[in-house]
Amino acid sequence: MSELENLFSASNPNADKAAKVKTGAANKPEKISLIEHRRAYNCEIMLSKVKTPLNELMDAVLAMDEAEMDLERVDNLIKFCPTKEEMEQIKAYKGDKENLGKCELFFMELMKVPRSEAKLRVFSYKIQFNTQVSDLSKSLNYVFLSVEQVRSSVKLRRVMQTILSLGNALNQGTSRGSAVGFRLDSILKLNETRARNNKMTLMHYLCKVLADKLPELLDFSKELGSLEPASKLQLKLLAEEMQSITKGLEKVIHEKKLCKKDGHVSKRFRKVHT
Repeated sequence: MSELENLFSASNPNADKAAKVKTGAANKPEKISLIEHRRAYNCEIMLSKVKTPLNELMDAVLAMDEAEMDLERVDNLIKFCPTKEEMEQIKAYKGDKENLGKCELFFMELMKVPRSEAKLRVFSYKIQFNTQVSDLSKSLNYVFLSVEQVRSSVKLRRVMQTILSLGNALNQGTSRGSAVGFRLDSILKLNETRARNNKMTLMHYLCKVLADKLPELLDFSKELGSLEPASKLQLKLLAEEMQSITKGLEKVIHEKKLCKKDGHVSKRFRKVHT
């Protein structure tokens, strides 16, 4: 009876499939983790968005192929470059690399290229270079034009003369009553100097004088078109941006010199920078 049932009983497809899956899972070796779990997990998430096979990834980097690698992707790769300690862990592994996780395999590919992180940073700099220089030039041009416009504006000069005249009139009879000029920060005091009725400031009165006696000067701001965008710029940030571009270029030159000793592996990289 037992033999008859084994030979002729109806099979259960779901049970057979489950048995096969279970057998496959039992035969599949567990992946070996060398890198800290959270870092490896985040690295694998990053790699899931990279469509380029791992063995071709560094080829695209060495070729500086912007069609294959955009800025976000390159900067993500930089974040997950192996540290010195992680490199030592990878080098110490003597087992079958097929048993390693995707993060470990990625590190192995990066380690095939000397100073892979430095080359990635050069690539990132190359991608950003034109935009950075263009934005910096635009900002510096605003500053330059605003300075030239302030210096050359005839109407602004006449407004300043009017402010000087009002100041001298108010200070008549004192040591400051015959001034030939004033500090620019003195203009801020126009809003602080109030009339006896406390309803009008010297700024209001200046506007009244210009409107009544010199109406042609009221549109002086038209001669200062670059002043408003320039006033929003911080010279400290512009200096830092310039320094960033300069330091980035120095790193490019330094890596170009070092990669001459890399041999064939960096040949494509050197060719891009010739």
